[in-house]
Amino acid sequence: MAISATLHNFTVQLADVDRAVYQDLELRVARHPSETAEFMLTRLLAYCLEYEEGIAFSDGGVSSTDEPAVLVRDLTGRLTAWIEVGAPDADRVHRGSKSAERVAIYTHRDPAKVLAQLTGKRIHRADAIPLYSFDRDFIDSAVAAIERRNTVTVSITERLLYLDLNGTNLSTPVEERRLDQPPTRSSTVSPTTATNLRR
Repeated sequence: MAISATLHNFTVQLADVDRAVYQDLELRVARHPSETAEFMLTRLLAYCLEYEEGIAFSDGGVSSTDEPAVLVRDLTGRLTAWIEVGAPDADRVHRGSKSAERVAIYTHRDPAKVLAQLTGKRIHRADAIPLYSFDRDFIDSAVAAIERRNTVTVSITERLLYLDLNGTNLSTPVEERRLDQPPTRSSTVSPTTATNLRR
């Protein structure tokens, strides 16, 4: 018998000072059997950091082969943003960059390794695609605080992410790298705008 997804509820107060985005969100996140808690958390953070009208989690979640983990559509249904999570392969990123106006990757993995598997591959507009990552200790501590029902405050200000998850207070810089940069180069900014290791 197939194992069904585990549903997590997140009541989120979002305050992205850098983008002047303030929103209260009620999110139901289905964690699929093949999905790690780290991947689910990064999906949630990507949703918050990219929040705008028309944003949604993909229907297929981690198992989707035709859609990214998070996407944005305009009022006509046109895909405007393709947001990958984890360590997507170059073909997925290339397809996303040709399908949407904007592409971004959020990872809970070692960003240098994610970049290494993408460097030199055919990726449409690679120089315009950011890779965002978080401190590993931040990810580990946040995952340990996740419950089935969660109360969350996400604040982004001056390029730092502050997270209150069920009373656990954490913070991390949001690191940005570009796909056309060498894997060792990095800078800290706030987001604005092989095998497929998506878990």
